[in-house]
Amino acid sequence: MRSASPRLMGGMVGLIGLAALAVAFASERLGGLVPCALCLVERWPWRIAILLGVLVGLLPPRPARLALALLPPLMLASVALGVVHVGVEQKAWPSPLPECAAPHLAADSPADRLRAMPDRPSKPCDDPTYLIPAIPVSMAAGNLILSLLLGGGITIYLLRHDGSRR
Repeated sequence: MRSASPRLMGGMVGLIGLAALAVAFASERLGGLVPCALCLVERWPWRIAILLGVLVGLLPPRPARLALALLPPLMLASVALGVVHVGVEQKAWPSPLPECAAPHLAADSPADRLRAMPDRPSKPCDDPTYLIPAIPVSMAAGNLILSLLLGGGITIYLLRHDGSRR
C-alpha cells in the first residue's frame, strides 16, 4: 500500500484549515454569532495552516516535508490558545486580552453612553458559544479538539514517513 505524499498531506491540511475558518465565518454570517476577541486570535493558526498547506503542495518532496514539519508546533500553539479560551469560558482564570471584558462606559448621560459604545457589539470571552445547542461543546473546545487531531495526525505521519527512504 502506498503512503500519502507530503503534497497530499499539505492539501488535506489546507482543506481542513479552510473548513475550520469556513465554519467560523458561516456561524457569524449565517448564524448571527458574534466572535469574542479570543475567537479572533484562535483563527490565526488556521490561516497559517492554509498557507503552509499550499506551500507544501507547491514544493518538491523534501522541502515539502520540512514545511509540513512546521504544522505540529503550529497546532500546538492552536491547542494552547484553545486551552486558554476554554479555561476562560469555564471561569478558571480571567482572559489575558483586555478586549474580552465588558466595556466600561464612564459617561454622565444615556446619550453620552450610547455615543461611547462601539459600532459592533463585543462578546465577552467567558460566554461560551455553542455551534450546535444540543451538543455541549463550545466552539473554543471544538477548535482545541480539531487542533489536537490535526497536530497529532501530522505528527504520526511525519514519524512514520521519516524521509530517509527517499
